[in-house]
Amino acid sequence: MGRGASEAFAVFRIFLRLGLTCFGGPIAHLGYFREEFVQRRRWLDEKTYADLLALCQFLPGPASSQMGFALGISRSGLAGGLAAWLGFTLPSALALFLFALFSGSFSGPIAEGIIHGLKIVAVAVVAQAVWGMARSLAPDKPRAGIALAAMILVTLAAGAPGQLGAIALGAIGGAVLCRSAVAGSDARLPIPLARAAGLIASAAFFLLLLGLPLAAALVPGWGLGLFDAIYRSGALVFGGGHVVLPLLQAQLVAPGWVSSADFLAGYGAAQAVPGPISPSAPISAPSPRRRIRPFSARFSGSSASSCRAC
Repeated sequence: MGRGASEAFAVFRIFLRLGLTCFGGPIAHLGYFREEFVQRRRWLDEKTYADLLALCQFLPGPASSQMGFALGISRSGLAGGLAAWLGFTLPSALALFLFALFSGSFSGPIAEGIIHGLKIVAVAVVAQAVWGMARSLAPDKPRAGIALAAMILVTLAAGAPGQLGAIALGAIGGAVLCRSAVAGSDARLPIPLARAAGLIASAAFFLLLLGLPLAAALVPGWGLGLFDAIYRSGALVFGGGHVVLPLLQAQLVAPGWVSSADFLAGYGAAQAVPGPISPSAPISAPSPRRRIRPFSARFSGSSASSCRAC
């Protein structure tokens, strides 16, 4: 095994352990990552971690999964990023698949008590991470004021508008108030990838975003349509985690691929397993005999219902 493969496997082992032990959702995962890679292993310093976190919050999709992918890339290139993603995601995906097979066995007060206890522990992890990052990243009044204003904004305006507004507020406030605090610092992130790789990834992102709906409308069957629904849910929602669930529900329940009861059961199971929230549990493959509505019909559901009623 070469050095690159050895490093990637080491990344996989670390993230596999985190995928088996990180309860509490995306915010808690970021706290676990900080404790593991900034404080314990010292793969990167506090400022670099904060820069990566800001980048992941700015991009659409699940922030904690993006952060894990970025940490893996910074350690061992693209192979490390894929290893980190696989190690962190695999346990929850397998656990939710098993839940879908044996859902009748996971109920009762004992199971609910265990889940509630794990969530309480995650709250403590999040609080410790927030306190530690606040002391190092907001040590003076201007930066503490920006953090306080952003907290108020995301509290009052939940969802993507509040998150985007907080990002814009931080950028403007930092440009006005914090230029002297970061003067002379190196703004480059430790991502060992060529610019061409970034351009190819960006082109693939938009190609899939625009091309998948057309392909799903032209190609019969449910597989491509399901992939398109999941891809757009991750590509168009900021914040990830719980924020993406309403869009997932619209994409999966409305076409009849998953019942509302099954979707809610899958969401409940996702709270009980470690690692990132995965759509694996609520998704069940439709029967090949079921007629899937074409892509264009998904945007005219109300009018179609009215016509059928007439």
